[in-house]
Amino acid sequence: MLVARQKCYLISDWNIILIFLIFFRPLSRMNENVVKRIILFLIFVSTFQCGLGQTAVVDDAVDERVFLLKDLEFFIDSTNSLTFTQVSDRQFAEKFQRRESYQNKDYQAGASYWIRFSVQHNPSDKVWLIEFYDQTIDLIEAYVPKGEDYDRLVLGDAYPFHQRKFAHKNFEVLLDPSSTSIEYYYFKVQSHEFADIRLAFRSVNWFVYYALNEYFLFGTFYGMILIIALYNFLVFLAIREIKNIYYIFYIISVALYAMSLDGVGFQYLWPNHPEWNNYTSGIFLYSLILWALIFTRRFLSTRAKAPRLDKALKAMIGLRTGIFLIEFFFYPDFFAFRFIEILPLWLILHTGVQVWLRGYRPARYFVIAYGLLLMGFFLRSLVFFDVIELTTVSHYSLHFSFVIEMLFLTLALGDRITILKDNRDRALRRIIQQHELNMQLKDKVNKELEQKVSERTAEINKKNNELEESNTRLLIQTHEINQINSVLDLDNWKLKNKIKEVLEERLMEKAMDYEEFRTLYPDTLSCYRFLEALKWENGFMCRKCDNEKYFEGAQKFSRRCTRCGYNESITAFTIFHGVKFPIEKAFFITYISVTGKKAFTLEALAGMLSLRTNTIWAFRNKVKGQISELENDGKIHTLSKWHEVILTEESSPSYSSKVVDPISRE
Repeated sequence: MLVARQKCYLISDWNIILIFLIFFRPLSRMNENVVKRIILFLIFVSTFQCGLGQTAVVDDAVDERVFLLKDLEFFIDSTNSLTFTQVSDRQFAEKFQRRESYQNKDYQAGASYWIRFSVQHNPSDKVWLIEFYDQTIDLIEAYVPKGEDYDRLVLGDAYPFHQRKFAHKNFEVLLDPSSTSIEYYYFKVQSHEFADIRLAFRSVNWFVYYALNEYFLFGTFYGMILIIALYNFLVFLAIREIKNIYYIFYIISVALYAMSLDGVGFQYLWPNHPEWNNYTSGIFLYSLILWALIFTRRFLSTRAKAPRLDKALKAMIGLRTGIFLIEFFFYPDFFAFRFIEILPLWLILHTGVQVWLRGYRPARYFVIAYGLLLMGFFLRSLVFFDVIELTTVSHYSLHFSFVIEMLFLTLALGDRITILKDNRDRALRRIIQQHELNMQLKDKVNKELEQKVSERTAEINKKNNELEESNTRLLIQTHEINQINSVLDLDNWKLKNKIKEVLEERLMEKAMDYEEFRTLYPDTLSCYRFLEALKWENGFMCRKCDNEKYFEGAQKFSRRCTRCGYNESITAFTIFHGVKFPIEKAFFITYISVTGKKAFTLEALAGMLSLRTNTIWAFRNKVKGQISELENDGKIHTLSKWHEVILTEESSPSYSSKVVDPISRE
């Protein structure tokens, strides 16, 4: 950009007088000290006439000088309408003023800050540059004097990283080494959020030294985070506790958040996507707070040790997530308001203190860790409000706090493991002590038992003699009892035969009603057992492949062929197949239909069995139909009529009409 620029030369009326005095010193009879004083006075007056407030002087003896915004001459263009031609005009020069009362909280987001920076160029063996510290500035337009014109350089995190002249996280402007006069450098700074406008005037030699040390410290910081993350991952593999994974996510979020603030993330992770710079710090800060809250709940076991605080932590997670979603989708500019994170951090610290006071020892390192982190946030706030002076330590106070916090949290996790190990060791020692006591008690008991055994042995020998005599008498009595048992067995056999005949007659007589019938078949299982004995007493044979081997089927009492897999239920091929009401009631209906001696009306049966009249009528007709078929085929026998009616014509081939009812077996 070619624009006529202002120059302020030291050659003026005062300079002419100075030259005259130097060359004609003998004539003026002035001593050397007087000449020096005059020279210094003329330089001061010349500088004052040029209107230089904070002029950076190129001096090889001083490699660096830092200027805050209040030390510089600047003008705030809230309309963003001024051009460089306008601000570089002589008439506009008086609008550039120093504001010593300016503080960071006075920064106007979105406005254009025009800065006029004067540099006194002197012959030097070094190359000099101007550096902006804040890596989050969106736009920096630098107007660098070159000859009679100005070169325009565009910097800022709104542009891809490779466009920078220096591959460094900060923004640098190289000075013209050939100039020997006072030059004005103009800078237009614009950012959508707070910008820490500080200029460092330094030599390239010092810049290289400073940059190498700074990147070394960054490497140490992020290397420690990586080592702590790997250590906790190995601990997780050993003890399998999920809190270590939550802690790893937390410290990785810390690293990403720090990288988004330092500019290192833009340099190494997303250099070709400058638009991400508006979101990364907010996203990673939310991730940091989220995993800190989750880790707090898991590490302190708040669900058991502090239920109310656990609910508060859950509510804070929901609230912070809602705020993040609103910021991300609707108001991205609100990511700059980071003071809200004081609330979740304070809640975490308060929870740690409460759990510690309730006797949970690992919480002590946890409280120290988050107490130091809160101090780091507090120091950064004091720097922002210009309460304390900006130094390297105060600028990186949050980084130092994160490092110390992570170390103490790692100690807290290790302390928890140590406490668990101590508890386990104490438990083992108690077990060993109890085992020793048990052994002593066992020895004592054994001695007492030996003594008692010796005493009892004598008694037993005495008793044995008595037993031998008793055995002799018992043998005699046993012979007599055997004779009596023989007589009893004969009587018992006769009695069983009599009971069998009575039961068979009772089953086939007219007088058995439903209550008496239920004594024989009280439930479904008794009916199924009767059917099982009736169908498969002589063995199982598959109806598909004639295989005789089986295993239990899908339903109770069913059988499945081992060869073809055919499954036959217990009621298949019987009169009860497909019955939709209790089978014991179907047994009774079959019984009264087979005997046919005691007549019940349908209404009486319906009331007795709690069934519908149509249901009883349909099933009784089915039984009578089966009886008619059996009578026509001549298969009805006196004792097996009950069995024949139950089994249909497609019954198992292993069935025999001579099967005896299990009721009459006993």
